[in-house]
Amino acid sequence: MNEVGAPQRLSTRLAFLAAGLVVSAWAPLVPYAKARLGLDEAALGLLLLCLGGGSLLAMPMTGMLSARFGCRAVVLCAGTLTCLILPCLALVDNPLLFGLTLFAFGAAVGTLDVAMNIQAVIVEKVSGDALMSGFHGMFSAGGFLGAGSMALLLWLDMGTLVSSICLSLLVALMLGIASPYLLREPDASDRDGPHFVVPHGAVILIGVLCFIVFLAEGALLDWSALLLTAGRGLDAGQGGIGYAAFSVAMTTGRLTGDRVVKRFGGKLVMLAGGICAAIGFFAAVLATSPILAIAGFVLVGIGASNIVPILFSAAGKQDAMPASLAIGAITTIGYAGVLAGPALIGFIAHAISLNTAFAGLGAAMLLVAASSRLKLFVGRGL
Repeated sequence: MNEVGAPQRLSTRLAFLAAGLVVSAWAPLVPYAKARLGLDEAALGLLLLCLGGGSLLAMPMTGMLSARFGCRAVVLCAGTLTCLILPCLALVDNPLLFGLTLFAFGAAVGTLDVAMNIQAVIVEKVSGDALMSGFHGMFSAGGFLGAGSMALLLWLDMGTLVSSICLSLLVALMLGIASPYLLREPDASDRDGPHFVVPHGAVILIGVLCFIVFLAEGALLDWSALLLTAGRGLDAGQGGIGYAAFSVAMTTGRLTGDRVVKRFGGKLVMLAGGICAAIGFFAAVLATSPILAIAGFVLVGIGASNIVPILFSAAGKQDAMPASLAIGAITTIGYAGVLAGPALIGFIAHAISLNTAFAGLGAAMLLVAASSRLKLFVGRGL
């Protein structure tokens, strides 16, 4: 039986913070890798698929590893690998070797992501308190810290290798502090259950809902700037404001989300959040000025911020599959939305218009809101 108290909550928050930091630290290195390898945009895009491929391959297996060895061993092994591989991404100058390194980095990040979410589900379930939004908020905060720190070090001419080593050491420090209180034993239901189950029932439904929300997030990352510059009159240099506003709103929503979920219940928060995000997408489509479109992105961030944490909490309480295997399956399905989102939105934008694609995302978020009325989310402490 896992003992869960304040130290375990803190260790979980540190794991999420470290994961957000190491993932975002990679982003500022992309232009340097492109120049070092002498790649054009198409070749770089193909190589970047290795990152997602590694994650998608590792995520389903992480549930089995966590059920057998416990979250602590998996989190620390995957975290150590990310710390070792990140500097390599600043050093490798051969395209083939770079692709393999990206694949390994993606696998390590995907493993860390699933294992820390399994710990989060166990900690929340045993504590009997709403904690998931705060955990995911720390991941978002780590994203700001990692990207900002890496950008600052590069601006100070520290070089990509030294900067990467500095960020890796910071991640290692966080995981070292968290290490004594990460859960050493698998959850009893996972330890005594099967080590592989084909995803089915409620797990598939939760995964599809995560897919929709992640797809919306990925679409804003890749297409919000174009919507603002091509259709709302902003200069190219200001196009990133929309996604920045969305990110701030989402992080704020998650860091305050536990109190909101505790007060109103996950079911109501999911319903209101889906409607709010849908209104945000429709507002961005109908806006005649960039300020109104950015306000729409803020509404999307506020509305979507707590939906995925609520879905992960539901995954820990469903009885169709052991929780660790369910988290691995749901994370894999959801992450596929991040990868598929940009291409899907691009296809619709090319065939019809970008406004139509964003309106479709608004309609999809209404489906997420409507799903809060399903039996799955009733009577489970949500």
